[in-house]
Amino acid sequence: MKDFVASFGRGPDTGPRPIGYFLHHQGRGHAERCAAIVDALPADRPVTIFCARPELVRTAHPAAEVIRIPSLFEPTGQERASDWIPTPETLHCAPLGWPGIREAMGRIAGWFVTADPALIVCDVSAEVAQLARICSVPHVKVLQHGDRTDAGHRAAYDGAAGLIVPCDVRLAQEDWTPEMRAKAVFAGGLGADTALPDRAEARARLGIGAGEEVVLVLSGGGGSGLSAAPLALGARAMPRTRWITVGQVARDWHATEPANLTHKGWVDDIPAHLAAADLVVASTGNTTCQQILAAGLPWIAVPEWRYFDEQIAKAKALDAAGVAMHLGSMPASIPAWEAAIARVRRDHDPDLQRDMVRPDAAAHVARWLDALCQRLDTPLSQPAAGALP
Repeated sequence: MKDFVASFGRGPDTGPRPIGYFLHHQGRGHAERCAAIVDALPADRPVTIFCARPELVRTAHPAAEVIRIPSLFEPTGQERASDWIPTPETLHCAPLGWPGIREAMGRIAGWFVTADPALIVCDVSAEVAQLARICSVPHVKVLQHGDRTDAGHRAAYDGAAGLIVPCDVRLAQEDWTPEMRAKAVFAGGLGADTALPDRAEARARLGIGAGEEVVLVLSGGGGSGLSAAPLALGARAMPRTRWITVGQVARDWHATEPANLTHKGWVDDIPAHLAAADLVVASTGNTTCQQILAAGLPWIAVPEWRYFDEQIAKAKALDAAGVAMHLGSMPASIPAWEAAIARVRRDHDPDLQRDMVRPDAAAHVARWLDALCQRLDTPLSQPAAGALP
């Protein structure tokens, strides 16, 4: 055993120990967060990223590598049905009989042995976080909004060396315990492109007149998108205003859409659209939130369905902080739209919104991670006489 351990040890002069990063591939926010953090780390700190869709990872870090792993939740047809065996409360997605899950976890565990990492960032998986703890590797868990009081999440949070929270501390949930907050780094704006072009330049680029009023509808990439029918009602409530949707929209066969409503689908220039807008209707995914807050626009927040009510909890936190108006669902009539728009304009506080975003969010988290790595590298003192080795 002694020779086995020594063969994988790192000498004192081998440079900084590597950081691992498990990257969930649903939506875009996880990958954008990952790239921002990794690119801000010191150039000599090796980073290994594990992801089922490596093409999502766009990092320029010179010492970063990406390892493809099988998806932890998408079946391939090779699985053996074992659903009759209950899943314990401490696990979320851990079906039995899945070769892909075994392969993914095996690759990560094998890397733990050979790389001797300082820590691994989990964004997000309660199972990978607990795997790291079982393998005696410190993990840092990304903490997201939502009802995450279940045993699986709490095990991942309680066992973490630290928590990365991609929002301002004023958006913290009430059920985040003092222990969780004490080991958390809050970083509003993390992973989002929050730099906006000049308004006149953006409007010229998008073909929008200087005097036009624009409502921008933003829908994230982690679900089916906002519904088109209520958006059509909103556009009818403001016939002299241009309504533009960006992202995925669920089209309704019964929706009669007016001429002032345009669906653009996915675009690469979200910052330009935000710079050109006067008001935003949007879901509450992480990247979307950070970009709208940085833009300082009146915001009607309409959460989409996500696991653990993530977007609902985020929308409630935004509303409580006074930086968005939370609606449980989109208005179902023209008068309801008119009332919602009047209220959000009345309560709008652009300075408070912009104050929720740190321009140096990624650098702030990278410094925190590097300091945590150094703390974790501190060797244990010699055991007391008579203590077990």
